[in-house]
Amino acid sequence: MRKLRIPEARSVFPLNFAVTFTGFLDTHLLIPVVALYAWNLGASVGMIGLIVGLYSIANTPANILFGRLVDRWGYKRPLVIGLAGDAVAMFLYALCRLPFHLALVRLFHGVTGGMVGPATMSAAVDDASGVRKGRAMGFYGTAMGLATLVGYGLSGVMASRLGYGSVFYFGAAMLVLGALLAVVMPKGKASMMAVHVPLGEDMKTIWRLLRRRGLVTSYSSIFAQYFAFGGVVTLLPLHVRTLGMGAFHVGMLLAIFAVVFTALQFLGGGISDRIGRLIPVTSGLAVCVVSVTVMPSLGSFALLAMAIALYGAAYALLFPAISALVADRTSPDERGRATGIFHALLTGGVAIGAPVMGWVAQLVGVALGLALCSAAAAAALVLAWVDLGGRAIARRS
Repeated sequence: MRKLRIPEARSVFPLNFAVTFTGFLDTHLLIPVVALYAWNLGASVGMIGLIVGLYSIANTPANILFGRLVDRWGYKRPLVIGLAGDAVAMFLYALCRLPFHLALVRLFHGVTGGMVGPATMSAAVDDASGVRKGRAMGFYGTAMGLATLVGYGLSGVMASRLGYGSVFYFGAAMLVLGALLAVVMPKGKASMMAVHVPLGEDMKTIWRLLRRRGLVTSYSSIFAQYFAFGGVVTLLPLHVRTLGMGAFHVGMLLAIFAVVFTALQFLGGGISDRIGRLIPVTSGLAVCVVSVTVMPSLGSFALLAMAIALYGAAYALLFPAISALVADRTSPDERGRATGIFHALLTGGVAIGAPVMGWVAQLVGVALGLALCSAAAAAALVLAWVDLGGRAIARRS
């Protein structure tokens, strides 16, 4: 039996895995508690929605802007700055006394967090060998999945037993640890071509990346994937409530999703390395469409658990393949901007999907609204087939 092997760049991989975990843990620690924390500070319902969304509003353009810095400086310096800034933000959450204070901290956190995604993904791409990009991105997705699982699992328990401050201080401490680990990482390769490029030329490069074959599939798929996720996490709890179940069952369903998504990442990456990117991308999107579409018709926890597990498996098949497409279709000189766009669309998908699908559900009902969350993935599926020409992409582009 052949042994499983981690990506080729052994010197950076373990550090980047740990740094990626700590770098994404803070946002997942906050998701279950930030709305309740804002309520405790006296925010209105409308203000709570704004406070929750401000992180994504700031983070989406920040990912693109700081992706440019990754190309100019290499990934290490933006990564250290971003992690340190996130640690400061987590500490500042504990000092908030008014909703306005919390809104300002959310904006600051969104900006500093915009350095972490492009830098960690660029490090993962740089370390991947030509034939193991899918597996490398599978490990990268595993670190993100673990951050989701641990963050969701810990924050509610910590907040209920120790208070909100414990969540913020723990997150800050983990980010300080991540920053210290990032300090000892290699500098990463700066692009000499990107150092003196004016902003206008950079914008042209970004526009070219958005239209490039292969990247069209990657970018549309990651946006659709997280647009659907934003809708699901908004409407699934409402559907579960109509079945007579409560917050415990919602938490269990999200935990099942996170466990499956995390556990199957490496397998999904290996599949894309072996058979190319097209089949994992289209299969993942198709399974996503099916699993989300059937959720509203399911009336028991067991059936919903099976559907959400299938949904997690679809993500595990899809994410490494579309991440590897970024590695396949970019040069080192533009990789920071390419990964910045990727993370901007990931964040933007959730930020847009949650309110849009909430509004749709208000018009057509929760059940139909939940089913319609799959529409974005269906559109991305058609676009992926057209963009990739119905042919499997070779392992090395």
